[in-house]
Amino acid sequence: MAAKLVIGLAAGLGAGLAAGSATAGDAPAQAPASGAADPRLWLEDVAGDKPLAWVREHNAVAERELGGAAHEALRARLQTILDAKERIPYASKHGDYLYNFWRDAQHVRGIWRRTTLLEYRKEDPHWETVIDLDALARSENENWVWAGASCLEPRGDRCLVSLSRGGGDAQVVREFDLKTRAFVANGFALPEAKSSIAWIDQDTVFVGTDFGKDAMTTSGYPRIVKEWKRGQPLASARTVYEASATDLSASASRDLTPGYERDFVSRQIDFYTSELFLVDAGKLVKVDKPLDANAYAVRDQMLVELRSAWTTGGRTWPQGSLLAMNFDRFMRGERDFQALFTPSATTSLDGVAVTKNALLLTVLDKVKNRVVELRRVDNAWQRRDVAAPGIGSLGVSALDHIESDQYFLTVTDFLNPTTLYLGEAGADARERVKAMPAYFDSKPYTVTQHEAKSKDGTLVPYFVVMDRKAKMDGKNPTVLYGYGGFEVSLKPSYSGLIGNAWLDQGGVYVLANIRGGGEFGPRWHQAALKENRQKAYDDFIAVAQDLIARKVTSPRHLGIMGGSNGGLLVGATLVQRPDLFNAVVCQVPLLDMARYHKLLAGASWMGEYGDPDDPKQWEYISKYSPYQNVFKDKHYPRVLFTTSTRDDRVHPGHARKMAALMQEQGHDILYWENTEGGHGGAANNAQAARMWALTYSFLLKQLK
Repeated sequence: MAAKLVIGLAAGLGAGLAAGSATAGDAPAQAPASGAADPRLWLEDVAGDKPLAWVREHNAVAERELGGAAHEALRARLQTILDAKERIPYASKHGDYLYNFWRDAQHVRGIWRRTTLLEYRKEDPHWETVIDLDALARSENENWVWAGASCLEPRGDRCLVSLSRGGGDAQVVREFDLKTRAFVANGFALPEAKSSIAWIDQDTVFVGTDFGKDAMTTSGYPRIVKEWKRGQPLASARTVYEASATDLSASASRDLTPGYERDFVSRQIDFYTSELFLVDAGKLVKVDKPLDANAYAVRDQMLVELRSAWTTGGRTWPQGSLLAMNFDRFMRGERDFQALFTPSATTSLDGVAVTKNALLLTVLDKVKNRVVELRRVDNAWQRRDVAAPGIGSLGVSALDHIESDQYFLTVTDFLNPTTLYLGEAGADARERVKAMPAYFDSKPYTVTQHEAKSKDGTLVPYFVVMDRKAKMDGKNPTVLYGYGGFEVSLKPSYSGLIGNAWLDQGGVYVLANIRGGGEFGPRWHQAALKENRQKAYDDFIAVAQDLIARKVTSPRHLGIMGGSNGGLLVGATLVQRPDLFNAVVCQVPLLDMARYHKLLAGASWMGEYGDPDDPKQWEYISKYSPYQNVFKDKHYPRVLFTTSTRDDRVHPGHARKMAALMQEQGHDILYWENTEGGHGGAANNAQAARMWALTYSFLLKQLK
């Protein structure tokens, strides 16, 4: 879940601008507490005429103020970067081809294309178009956005292609033939829904979708998993498993590794707890793992990633460990695990890549990556450190976990353009195959890492990117970015957008590694769960205070930015410490924490935030929920709210209602909503360029 990935009153933006807003003589505007009637519920009607009229009026105000020649020049420059043909075409291997989805100025919606590895290694590969999404959208008169493809491994010619209308999470699924490069007539197909579908063989799939009444969980995901055979009516498919309506979701999949074919069913209870079942002769056999652990089979091995300490087999394994043992013996009840990774105070497991004969572990050490290779030889694991750059971020992805030991290594940091290498397990020699061009001159800038002491004494790391000649006089325009949730780690990465739109404009960029993230493993995340959520906000505030104390910047020149859970972060920080900032960019945010669990996928996040309908849990949620803690008599920094009408993950009503409330109270806000784009906020490069140009135009206006 980037990425991914991925805002005094303005002239004319008075309290009476929008329909439904307060006017003179009304009672003081205030958000309702949990369970109380909300006078702005009408703004939750996503596509209603009245809310969309409100959106259009606010969009026009934001575009009038932030537009102009400088904004247009920036927008054009950012779109040039997003459309550049010199970008790295990240690819995944299936059969004899590498597949890539690509957007540029000529392919606005994009093309799904393929080439051979031999061609891919060339500077200018020859690509074969498999699906032209622009042509498909025109022929079907649909606003298609690419949502991915799942092909039958290891060498099948059929794929399940997912398409989204406007970029939302709900998708249409269609079977596609790679030989004919055409959709399969009367093939597997699902109407628009938040579905799960996975190959069993060429004529059978596991499917979870909206089968009708009571088929979906309260979080809006499939509750029922069926085995669906080719030509069979979906309604007649055999039910494999049914989860509870209050669970997050249910799904099933087959491990298609030759010789190790196994079927698994997963019951996702909430965001962090799950049950796993092996399908054995048609019966479900529960895999004995901790509820909050992630377990999966790799050939003859069972791997278990621990989010909490686990006592089993006569010993206790620490949280954050990766354990392995023989799969069949594990299912028989034996517990002689070997630890493939155990964390330290500064290290955590960042990722696991599987090749034919090796595991490649990506480790975070003080928010910097290194890679460890593991091979199983004579029933024992052999370990070696992989020679790789020791700074910045490393990403490892196997070309093919079934037939090859080759892998891609991505190397990136704030100032050096991202580079892609082709390597092979067992060797340190790698081929540099692709590199992003330099979109800005990095020579003037320097990157430093610091620590801020949070309210409870915890040291919180953060990165600062700034001009090496900048004076420490408190006058540097600075944007502080954070997320702090769902065990997501924020790591250094190269961004032509940030370089051009912010650094080259004299700005300082700061990335905060606050609690709630995964930078130091499960413990770092769990330290800010539920009743401890405030610690994430304390950490973010501490970084801001440290920047001010070191005279990198000052409240007049300091802004904060975050999206999704990061939008909640900056919203909570806005209402708690408005004195520290002069600009807030709040993107696709959660803000009304009294109702978040009733909107779209919100119920699935109660494992992160808690249940606002429980009085004891609402007691702590209510203390930070931005919508309930913004007041008329306080002075707040200026806010730009950005969201998307087509975001069917985080409801646009959060941003709409918060903006309306602050406007009613007389606060200085701007609001901009893209009518497409899903949770990423943009459905194509042109929309992304516009969104980011508005964002950085706002920050430059407020902070320079």
